[in-house]
This record gives sequence, C-alpha cells and structure tokens, in this order.
Amino acid sequence: MVQMKKRTKSETRGRRSHHALKAKMLVKCPQCGQMALPHTACAFCGTYKGRQVIKVKTVGVKTNKTAKSTKTVKSSVKKTASTKSEAKTKKATVKKAE
Repeated sequence: MVQMKKRTKSETRGRRSHHALKAKMLVKCPQCGQMALPHTACAFCGTYKGRQVIKVKTVGVKTNKTAKSTKTVKSSVKKTASTKSEAKTKKATVKKAE
C-alpha cells in the first residue's frame, strides 16, 4: 500500500506543538512556606486548608560520609600538586648547577 498524501513539515510540527511539557503551577504553603501544588495537601507539613490531613514523617539529618572523603581527596590532591611543583623546581636548580 502507498500512503495517500505526504504530511508536510508544518502539519506535523503544528500537531506536535501541543506535546511540549508545561511548567507546573506552584503556590506557597501558608503553614510551612514550602512550594506545593495548588488544591493538594502539602507534602512537607501535611496540611490542607489549615487542617492537618497527612501524618508526615520527620526525617533526621544524615551525615554525608562522601563529603568527608572528598575533603580528604582534595587535600591529598593539593599535596601532590605542591610536591610536583617542588620536584620541577628541584630539577631546574639541579640543571642550573650543572
């Protein structure tokens, strides 16, 4: 079978113009001040229209072990960089002395 009519670029693109994602409208929660979807319960404090409707679990502060390891990595990188520059200056002074 053969297609009846080739679709033009403008026809195809015009049809797809409605496929774009739309930005979600957010409103400020009057209780906690976090941004939330309108007409829904706040996910952070669990209130809706001034009443508590959802029990929200409080999340404790977690320590980030990777942050500590990155600090040590950065400091070791700085040390290696300084030793490399020191090695270059030592080589330069040795060459000048010869």
